Amino acid sequence: MLDGNSDDTIRDILTTTRRIALVGASAKPWRASHEVMRFLLDRGYDVTPVNPGLAGQTIHGRTVVASLAEAAPLEMVDVFRASIHVGALVDRAIQLGAKTIWMQLGVIDQDAAAKARTAGVLVVMDRCPVIEDRRIGPFGTIREHH
Repeated sequence: MLDGNSDDTIRDILTTTRRIALVGASAKPWRASHEVMRFLLDRGYDVTPVNPGLAGQTIHGRTVVASLAEAAPLEMVDVFRASIHVGALVDRAIQLGAKTIWMQLGVIDQDAAAKARTAGVLVVMDRCPVIEDRRIGPFGTIREHH
């Protein structure tokens, strides 16, 4: 895998994380971020959608916020944005005390990943939690008492 994480590391992230800021959330049901958000909510995660263009609206019953800071406190930042936006998101996530940066499929920024790791933040890159859940999960059964 591109990020070098073992299945145990991925499993640990997905079983210990509670609060997730989902950056690039979409109200369009056919978009991957919409489906992944529903999946995460169904698994018991506390997900805050982040999208300045949709701020104040709701997606899956959750109010969309305009910035990462408005989603704090957070443990994981799940990134559905083009790779060129990752550096700034990583900087902000570090400032806000995120434990994990999760870059979705096709989202790759090795420099931002290195910066996050140097700051002690776990980095998952070019992966999807739904796929990982199906591959090495399911994690929902572990998370029932949150």
